[in-house]
Amino acid sequence: ISAAFGREQEAALVKTLRSEAKPKLSLVAENDGEIIGHVFLSPVQFNPDTPLWLGLGPVAVLPAWQNKKIGSRLIQEGLEMCLRIGAHAVFVLGSSRFYPRFGFRPAMDFGLRCEYAVPAQAFMALELRKDALTNVKGQVKYHPAFTLLNDTQFRSSL
Repeated sequence: ISAAFGREQEAALVKTLRSEAKPKLSLVAENDGEIIGHVFLSPVQFNPDTPLWLGLGPVAVLPAWQNKKIGSRLIQEGLEMCLRIGAHAVFVLGSSRFYPRFGFRPAMDFGLRCEYAVPAQAFMALELRKDALTNVKGQVKYHPAFTLLNDTQFRSSL
């Protein structure tokens, strides 16, 4: 994770999420026993009555393996696992050019906003269940461990 991002904060975030987030999904891509990619999904909060919503990220692929669709395959498998565990929606902070290929669209289309100061188009949502985000408006919050990344780091990875 550190090699993929060129810094330690995302690796520290994943370490904390592994011990604190429930439920969580963590998938890796391997080549000859070497981990070359990783994706993590953890719960996001809206209100106590909200069905399971998950946040996608971080997604990390070793630099030598980037641009080979490994991240895309990890994301797709992660989304399929989200369906299997009963998640209703997935959120992501990321490139508005990349994530729509998986069905993500701006969360603001649903009346939802991110707790962080990021461009609105970079905070996206995907309904896994029909109308999962209908009639909900307000702020979505990530696990407190995401404070390990500051707003500048969020923006630099978008």
